[in-house]
Amino acid sequence: MSAQIEEAAADPAARISRGGAPPPRRGRVAAGTPYLLILPAALVTVLLLGWTMVRNGLLSFQDLGRRQLIRHLTEWIGFDNYSEQLGSSDFWKVTARSVVFTAANVVLIMALGCLVGLLLARLGTKMRLLLSLGLVLAWAMPVVAATTVFQWLFAQRFGVVNYLLDKLGWHSMADYNWTSGQFSTFFVVTVLIVWQSIPFVAINLYAATTTIPKELYEAASLDGAGSWKQFTSVTFPFLKPFFLATTFLEVIWVFKSFTQIFAINEGGPDRLTETLPVYAFVEGMGNQHFGTGAAISILTIVILLALTAYYLRLVLKQEEDEL
Repeated sequence: MSAQIEEAAADPAARISRGGAPPPRRGRVAAGTPYLLILPAALVTVLLLGWTMVRNGLLSFQDLGRRQLIRHLTEWIGFDNYSEQLGSSDFWKVTARSVVFTAANVVLIMALGCLVGLLLARLGTKMRLLLSLGLVLAWAMPVVAATTVFQWLFAQRFGVVNYLLDKLGWHSMADYNWTSGQFSTFFVVTVLIVWQSIPFVAINLYAATTTIPKELYEAASLDGAGSWKQFTSVTFPFLKPFFLATTFLEVIWVFKSFTQIFAINEGGPDRLTETLPVYAFVEGMGNQHFGTGAAISILTIVILLALTAYYLRLVLKQEEDEL
């Protein structure tokens, strides 16, 4: 017996072949492998984003304007930038506008994206491939290029949209300026953002529907369930984690949208279409109140962190309900 014990101790492979547990050292290495794999990406993220966040945070506690830049002064003012913004009615108006704008866009994106995704699941192979190709091309178009195209479409003179509306009988729209009012500007921006976001939701929803067992739909059909009933009783419950994750990602993407809004009309007219990212840029770079702009950007991140915490709470609650 002692000889067998010594042999197993000397030869770990023989020990494993006889049903013994693997060496603890190898188990610890295997447990640490995932962390070693993500370490390079984590280091790059910390270097590129962490240092920027630290510098931005330090800047938010300074009074940094044109005078300080010229004279190379560093004036620490504590939380004055934050208290000024939190006590400003303009900041809260922009925050409320950002929340409403985000909610309206996300509702449209999820509704239309789900419809397109369900359409993909029902189409034949050729039509599905054609529609998927169109979605991927729309999704892959750079934001600046897509915004430029929409500026041409909604141009006051020679714009395709105004031309078509004029031909359809709305002659007052022949030379309509879509960026002259708050609602019309937001309409153009919303159409652009929804158009850019639908491919992500649609393709992901279609991919998720392929994981649903077909037997569930067959059983629902035998029970007399129509398309809407099948969606509410089979598709939506099965894909609820997908809807939560996708909605959360779209909330973040829309909330931080900057290029579309700024390129269309720079937050105008009269700063009535500014959201928090545009507001931070205009205050920081436009008005050269760099400390104020940094404080606004930090407050924007805090709002996004609050949304993230709410999302994680929903996910944990869902997991608890499933258990």
